[in-house]
Amino acid sequence: MKKIAIITLLAGATTFALFAFMAFLISSDQVKLIPPLDEVPVNVVSLPDDTPAQVKSRPKLQPPTPPPAMPRTIVSPEVGEVNTTLGYTPSGLQKMDNPLNTLSFSNKADGDARPLVRVNPKYPIGAARDGIEGWVVLAFDINAIGEVVNISIVESQPKRIFDKAARQALKKWKYRAKSVDGNAVTQQNFTVQLDFTMDQPS
Repeated sequence: MKKIAIITLLAGATTFALFAFMAFLISSDQVKLIPPLDEVPVNVVSLPDDTPAQVKSRPKLQPPTPPPAMPRTIVSPEVGEVNTTLGYTPSGLQKMDNPLNTLSFSNKADGDARPLVRVNPKYPIGAARDGIEGWVVLAFDINAIGEVVNISIVESQPKRIFDKAARQALKKWKYRAKSVDGNAVTQQNFTVQLDFTMDQPS
């Protein structure tokens, strides 16, 4: 019982001390009250009245003017010289000694290659401008279908001025191939000279 009485007295004394201390703090001059803040000004901005949206018409764009038509250049096709004077000799006929009196060919059409188409060479622009004339000797073969093959330059004057034009023209020549026993064969070692003069036909 004594312990309970002592504890009760101590608790009461502590509580009284706390209340006394709080009263002292309240009454003390060290406690300063915080003054209230000044009123904060509030500006109210009025918005303008809504205005209706303006409708703008879309401008009409004019299509661009088309450019003038380009002039057309008409190029006439180059037509090669065609040799139509073909010599043709019919094969001989021989009468056979038989009861039916039948006619037969004594041999088949044989012969060397014959020219069909010859194309004139084009005059080089540089040589024509400078007034240069000359000639080219070419060697070539003729295959079984009449084409010119294996072209080579034998001699030319002036050197290398007209070689290309002469070679390109000779490639376009056509022949009737040589025939042996009715079969077309290749014929070799032909030569031809192509002359380049200022007064030659274009």
